[in-house]
Amino acid sequence: MTKEKSAARTKESAAATNPNSKGLYPAEKGFQPTKATPIGGVVFGRGDITYNEGRQVITLTIRNTGDRPIQVGSHFHLFEVNRYLEFDRRAAFGYHLNIPATTAIRFEPGDERSIEAVAFAGKRRIIGFNGLTEGYAGTEDSPTYLPTEHRAIHRMHKAGFRCSCKKCNTKKE
Repeated sequence: MTKEKSAARTKESAAATNPNSKGLYPAEKGFQPTKATPIGGVVFGRGDITYNEGRQVITLTIRNTGDRPIQVGSHFHLFEVNRYLEFDRRAAFGYHLNIPATTAIRFEPGDERSIEAVAFAGKRRIIGFNGLTEGYAGTEDSPTYLPTEHRAIHRMHKAGFRCSCKKCNTKKE
């Protein structure tokens, strides 16, 4: 059977099983894309792109106490970032950097800077990273979810993560 006969047979069987199948095959006469876009081409929408709009934002001061540069990715749970970054980890529970997706901020040794953090959206289940949270990262006063934060703080202290909040007092010079 030739390719032409095979293609014709496929179209016939589609028409037999679905009478409204006309136009299912883009190669048929009459199909024209609205605008030619090369393969891999980018199609821009109108207007500015906004991200994290309407979400709770906090400002934190972070200092690298380590001897190597540390990069933090846009969606890494701040509470669980590298143990040598010193900041108020309790305040950062359930937050990530307020920067565009796929970007990062680099902290050189001794660097200290203020950053904006935004609350995670969706179900806010944090799994993985450094294994401190492993569950819900919201801050609602719910008996079901609140123990997750307490366990995470306990794991943070046990693993030696630096925290500059007054309750933790794990600052190292």
